[in-house]
Amino acid sequence: MRYTVNASILLTELPLLERPAAAAAAGFGAIELWWPWPDAPVPERAELDALRGALEDADVRLTGLNFYAGQLPGPDRGALSIPGEESEKFRANIDVAAEFAREVGCGALNALYGNRVEGVSAERQDALARENLALAARAADRAGAVLLVEALNAPESPHCPLVSAPSAVEVVDQVNADTGLDNARFLMDLYHLSMNGEDLHGVIDTYTPVTGHVQIADNPGRGAPGTGDLDFSDLLGRLEKAGYDGPVGLEYKAPYGEGADPFAWLPREQRAG
Repeated sequence: MRYTVNASILLTELPLLERPAAAAAAGFGAIELWWPWPDAPVPERAELDALRGALEDADVRLTGLNFYAGQLPGPDRGALSIPGEESEKFRANIDVAAEFAREVGCGALNALYGNRVEGVSAERQDALARENLALAARAADRAGAVLLVEALNAPESPHCPLVSAPSAVEVVDQVNADTGLDNARFLMDLYHLSMNGEDLHGVIDTYTPVTGHVQIADNPGRGAPGTGDLDFSDLLGRLEKAGYDGPVGLEYKAPYGEGADPFAWLPREQRAG
């Protein structure tokens, strides 16, 4: 397996521009990020250049990037289905994120769907989401990337409609039908799916062919593998047998620094893949 460090949930004790080097020092060759500027869907060019420079200096590849999704971490679960200012911010961000992905060779862009909004019909939100996801898929295609659609979990995201593997894959299929590009893929986050009580073996066996990325954290607690009840040796082995050959994103909570090693569970020689 190849691993990529989600540097928006791990290594956050460090400033953003120091995290690629920290990942490299820990033995990894890749990171992924939520949109790094939640208050700026269109950041200054200097900020984008500085992040690109930090990746190049550390010799670390960016393997995944979220489109603008509101406040993460925080109350938001995406922006693309929310009428008004939030979806406008998402649209403003689409070409910026896709162009940055193209520049740094990032092959996956994640579009978080967003929460249901009081006073707005589900039908209206879904129609808006459909439009915005098609725009995002086309931009991802121009950048040579896939578009990821993620299922979250109902206990922690009760207002998000995509809280099961089938619900997210249905959207993936819809996007591919709308664009004809076939570049939309399922983001299989085993933590979220386990929180939903889904049959992880069944999800892997059924949906690996349409999966573009996998993320992991243990459950309960969203900590490092080995801190909860999930058997990652079994789950990752099953993914390999099902044909998944992409990176596995480490998207868990664990302290860094002052003697704390958030990657102690993973032998160093396995980290770069």
